[in-house]
Amino acid sequence: MADDRTFLMGKFAAHLPGTLRYARNHMWCRENAGQLRFGFTAYAIRLMQDVYFLEWHLSDGAAVELMQQIGHIETSKAVSDLFAPSTGVISQFNPELLKDPSAINVDGYGEGWLFEMQAPAPPLLSVDEYYQFLDQYWEKTQRMIKGKINTED
Repeated sequence: MADDRTFLMGKFAAHLPGTLRYARNHMWCRENAGQLRFGFTAYAIRLMQDVYFLEWHLSDGAAVELMQQIGHIETSKAVSDLFAPSTGVISQFNPELLKDPSAINVDGYGEGWLFEMQAPAPPLLSVDEYYQFLDQYWEKTQRMIKGKINTED
């Protein structure tokens, strides 16, 4: 089992559990009773900040392709589309998040999970690979964030 990692986002530390696998679209993955459960990483949650609204464009049982649009999310920072981290079949969306998506902010690696799916060998990263991915793009991400902040003033 890999050790947990911590990615520093300025003053904020994004915890990355070593027991999870990671998608490049900033979702974590945990096997749960034969299903793959996905949620947002601490990195993604910090960038989004408060989640206000979550909507899925599919129903339970829908087949999806890698990077197919599956929904959208509204946060204090932006409205963004959500994409499938793997080809597979969505088993279920977390029904509690549709009522109140704040669990994403409060317990991102627990009750804030997004959906479960069946997928054959999804293209996921280890915690070390995901950490390297974040590190590689952090400077570009900071420039993008600062650019948006500067255009809002």
